[in-house]
Amino acid sequence: MKAGRAARFLLADYPWAVRARIGSLRDRPVPESYARGSLAPILLLPGVYETWHFLRPIADRLSAAGHPIAALPELGINRRPIAATAALVWAEVVRRDLRGVVIVAHSKGGLIGKHLLAIDDTEQRVDRMIAVATPFRGSQLARIAPNPALRAFRPRDSLIRSLDEEREVNARITSIYPVIDPHIPEGSRLPGARNVMVRVGGHFAPISHPRGIAAVVAEVAREG
Repeated sequence: MKAGRAARFLLADYPWAVRARIGSLRDRPVPESYARGSLAPILLLPGVYETWHFLRPIADRLSAAGHPIAALPELGINRRPIAATAALVWAEVVRRDLRGVVIVAHSKGGLIGKHLLAIDDTEQRVDRMIAVATPFRGSQLARIAPNPALRAFRPRDSLIRSLDEEREVNARITSIYPVIDPHIPEGSRLPGARNVMVRVGGHFAPISHPRGIAAVVAEVAREG
């Protein structure tokens, strides 16, 4: 990946992410309309330092299509360790008695979702996952990250490696990724999964650009 091209994508990507972060600081509760719908329930799993609001452009579309949406304000900005977060999410799935769940995840959320599929979901409540821009093999940039929440994505991290070895659940995962992701030089292509490249560039573009949103909505409907 050429540094100049990656830098351009970063510059185009971050204004939306900053706006989403500022927007999430306002008192924006989960819409009551998210509880309604007769189709498969959607569980939102945002990325690190993201709230559920980052996935709202997708969630609004899926809610309008008839899916009840499970957003989890309890995750805060999602900086807990992956395994601990997966346990928290699983407890919420059981508490809300969700079944036939389709996970829609961004970045770290996809690792949490894979942990759920492979380890936590002992009752087969989760059907499948649509993961967007997820570092399934980690990211080499995490080696120089300034804090533990980001260094957890190092390719040699024990949990990243153990999740990578959980290959059986990959058949239940759709991995959607951009042409270039400056945050994940390794890319998000996942062996054994359904892999969909969206012609956008940037880590956040696949959850903010109309092409990315349309791709996620189409993949949710594809097997539904």
